[in-house]
Amino acid sequence: MAEPLKNVYNKPFIRQLADKLHRAYPPFDTEGFIHSVLDEGWEGLELKARMRKITETLGRYLPSAYPEAIAVLFAIDGECSGFPYLIFPDFVEVFGQGKEDWELSMQALERFTPKSSAEFAVRPFLLRDPERTMKQMLAWAGHPDEHVRRLASEGCRPRLPWGQALGMFKKDPAPILPVLERLKADPSLYVRKSVANNLNDMAKDHPDLVIELARKWRGSAPETDWIIRHACRNLIRKAVPEVLALFGYADPEQGEPLAVSAELSANPDHAAIGGQSELSYELRLRDGEAVHIRLEYGVDFVKAGGRVSRKLFLLSDKTVPGGTRLAGVRTHRWANLTTRRHYPGQHRLVLLVNGREIAQTQVLLSESEE
Repeated sequence: MAEPLKNVYNKPFIRQLADKLHRAYPPFDTEGFIHSVLDEGWEGLELKARMRKITETLGRYLPSAYPEAIAVLFAIDGECSGFPYLIFPDFVEVFGQGKEDWELSMQALERFTPKSSAEFAVRPFLLRDPERTMKQMLAWAGHPDEHVRRLASEGCRPRLPWGQALGMFKKDPAPILPVLERLKADPSLYVRKSVANNLNDMAKDHPDLVIELARKWRGSAPETDWIIRHACRNLIRKAVPEVLALFGYADPEQGEPLAVSAELSANPDHAAIGGQSELSYELRLRDGEAVHIRLEYGVDFVKAGGRVSRKLFLLSDKTVPGGTRLAGVRTHRWANLTTRRHYPGQHRLVLLVNGREIAQTQVLLSESEE
């Protein structure tokens, strides 16, 4: 079993950090800092709580004046890179939100983000003063360092996972658009992924806006085409007609059905949680011209209280000649995951082509025998 991520913040890391700080700032109380961090409550803290504990303790042991404290971090940040040093941007988030410190805090986030990431730390600044901070994000979008350009997009995502939601941008994403416009053909895949994810966030609240933007941008550059295809992935999964048409998928509503025959079966059709079923599918497409299809299977998972939630699994996404027969087998595992827990009950499984159900079967899931 993999070691919990929170254990990156362990005693050797804390001591190493303290030694670096002491070399840069001799009054730093190394032993006092270590003892304060690793107190009796330390072992019970999870990842984000450990990070914040270190940050707040740094605030007590570094100089009380924020500019002087940041100067100490600047003195050692060249040798402090990687995930654990998210504590540096976190220090800016916790102690650098005074109006008089705004410019220094932006300088610090710009400096720290290539070594870890400031996408979480910048969000309180956006919530406090969105207009001023978005001007900074627009400037960062033109920065020569790809990490800083990514911060411009990732930091203002309306629904950044594990980050504070930006309610004002969920309601009105217009202030984000100039930043994304500037990054829409970025040479860095790292940046383009962030732009696409920002638009994907936006599409959850404003799908029409994202569809309009995709139409406007499409064909302007290969990098931009990659962004809009990735940005519209959830709209494609939802089989939004305008999006399917935009990316050349065959219209399942036009003419005769795309699939003139289809079958889906599960073996076994009675499984225990933790077990698996072998899914077999077969379909034949209508005769005629070649068609671009997205073939998926969906599982209507039974949730706590009897609710049902569908999850889609991609089988194929390609252009095939008319009349093509497609068949295959896929193993579906019913094991519990950190992101999905299984519950006993009748689970409906469906085969879909371009978002339309063409076949179905069922699996009765029971409690594990272990």
